[in-house]
Amino acid sequence: MVKIFKIGLPTMLFTGLCLISACTVDLLGLFGSNDLNTRLKEKNSFIFLTAAELSPPSFGDEYSFVVVADTHIEDDDAYSLYDLKSVIDASSGSEKIKFVVFAGDLTQNGSRKDLQRFMDIAGFLNVPCYPVIGNHDVYFGNWPEWKNLIGSTRYRIDDGYGTTLFMLDSANAFFGEQLDWLQRELKTAPGYVFVFTHTNLFVESPLDIQQLTDTKERARIVSLLHGKCDAMFMGHLHKNIETEIAGVPYLSIEDYKSKNTYCRVFVKKTGISYQFEKL
Repeated sequence: MVKIFKIGLPTMLFTGLCLISACTVDLLGLFGSNDLNTRLKEKNSFIFLTAAELSPPSFGDEYSFVVVADTHIEDDDAYSLYDLKSVIDASSGSEKIKFVVFAGDLTQNGSRKDLQRFMDIAGFLNVPCYPVIGNHDVYFGNWPEWKNLIGSTRYRIDDGYGTTLFMLDSANAFFGEQLDWLQRELKTAPGYVFVFTHTNLFVESPLDIQQLTDTKERARIVSLLHGKCDAMFMGHLHKNIETEIAGVPYLSIEDYKSKNTYCRVFVKKTGISYQFEKL
């Protein structure tokens, strides 16, 4: 059963303030964005495949991957994203980069032209690229562009060696019924599990506005991931923030647009490690 969430004016205003606090906002775009329940009606499907994509993908039992956040592609300007290919090509052996995740706000306004530029970049990188939707990507009611080019905004990727990736839609600063879906899906996710979303669960200072609008959801996802997840990755605040709870690292990543920062994650048989890097 899909739960319908009624969002009142105070919650809408608070959500808007949270989004405004995190990144440059076009107010017309923000208030012209669509809601989460509309997006979650779509099936759990991922239709965007590059030439490098395998079905199912095969990462191996020792490898690395890259997480990039807040690229904010605008008017065809991709902010040196093509330079990531040199990092990918230089990796080898057990540290070879097998895929890249883009943790939301791929574009500034969700336009088809800018989403197409992302897809061009993904094809150029020559590894599987998995996009997560962010608040900027649903501006001006542009969700249909994402739907037609990429697919649903929450999906699961399994490889042949026991790694599972979960992509969650937090573009409206809450998760809704996705947490029921995640709880069910985690039961069949052996091996390494990584979760990706855009909006932060945690902030750096008590003076910051809490990014997730429902603290009960934050408590629930932390409970769900306890003992079942190896790391969760977020963007949105344009800051590197590391929080660890019950052995699970929750990592927020600086924006690539102005900082050229990304997170490199190393997966070994003995565990995982990560580091923030810059081009």
